[in-house]
Amino acid sequence: MSDDQINDAQARIANAVQSADVLLFMKGTPLFPQCGFSSRAISILDHLGVEYATVDVLQDQAIRQGIKAYSDWPTIPQLYVKGEFVGGSDIMMEMYQNGELQSLLKA
Repeated sequence: MSDDQINDAQARIANAVQSADVLLFMKGTPLFPQCGFSSRAISILDHLGVEYATVDVLQDQAIRQGIKAYSDWPTIPQLYVKGEFVGGSDIMMEMYQNGELQSLLKA
């Protein structure tokens, strides 16, 4: 990818992160997750009953690669709350099990 494509992807990612209080970059959609980790992340958010937005990284290769650089996190899904990177599905599950995710999402 060219520098312009990388910069454009980073700008689109930053805009998406700032546009939703709870945002999940995932593979697929909430109705049709395309990997088990994305499915688990959606299940956690749905169980908590929070409103959230998603970005399907499979629809845009620049976003799929760019989100990894943006967060300095190598895997997808990635959860953002109020513009801050929270983590992937394993971190979400751990935070859910110890009550931290519920507290973060209520704040």
